[in-house]
Amino acid sequence: MPIYYPDILAERTVPRAFSYTEMDVMLYALSVGMGDDPLDPGELPFVYERDLQVLPSAATVLTKADFSPNLQNIVDVPGQRRSDIKLETVLHGEQKIILHRPLPASGTFIIKERHVGAFDKGPGVGAVVIRSTTWEDDDGETVATLTSTAFGRSEGGFGGPREGQPQPHIVPERTADLSVEIPTRPGLGLLYRLNGDFNPLHVDPESARRSGFSRPILHGLCTYGITCRAVLQHVAGFDAAAIYSHQVRFAAPVYPGETISIDMWIDGREISFEASAKERNVKVIKNGLTVLR
Repeated sequence: MPIYYPDILAERTVPRAFSYTEMDVMLYALSVGMGDDPLDPGELPFVYERDLQVLPSAATVLTKADFSPNLQNIVDVPGQRRSDIKLETVLHGEQKIILHRPLPASGTFIIKERHVGAFDKGPGVGAVVIRSTTWEDDDGETVATLTSTAFGRSEGGFGGPREGQPQPHIVPERTADLSVEIPTRPGLGLLYRLNGDFNPLHVDPESARRSGFSRPILHGLCTYGITCRAVLQHVAGFDAAAIYSHQVRFAAPVYPGETISIDMWIDGREISFEASAKERNVKVIKNGLTVLR
């Protein structure tokens, strides 16, 4: 089935409650490498229940939502045509989180999801679909807003607009103010998948080869979390409450076991960044931006 426009912009999910625990928070932190140095007093509060802090990028997994670009449990609207994006052709293009207040170590919230954009790049080129996810507390106050962009390689030609897609953040042209390297473990994908993304592409060699990769690739959101960890550790002094938003554009996959090299440009509350797989000298994250409170 194709993308139906403008119907896709009316698609929204039935609000649902979700909960997460301290165990979920610690698992996520471990799965992006936090705690690799168990004696580091900065890392320990993210992986130990005493004075537990939540790594801001954990917001991408704590809802335990489906990772498909197609919304699930959509509000039924008579006459509305439902779009169906082919999962095997989809790439995760961009990810952004906004934390309207720091996340607690555990909690229960209401999640709402909807499509907020669909852009037609043309037949044979593809389509861009933008999804918004919000968390609300019991009082209806927004706690977090997540924006995810999916690129469907086979979905072009549906008749939507070609222009108007939000433009990526432009990083400064000067030499980076700070560069850090974060190694990843060869088995990191096996751990990260326990956050809820069980796509075999990230763990099964045969599945990876069928998708055109020499071996399993790291989850894009794991790389995303590692860049958030880098800013948290080297700019924000391990203060999770200091991070208001974090956004990236995915450029290429990381293979588990590679070293992620992160360049950062610090301009007051705005930290621009890009990341590369050091061993292959391949840029994996572009147009990154973290905004501090």
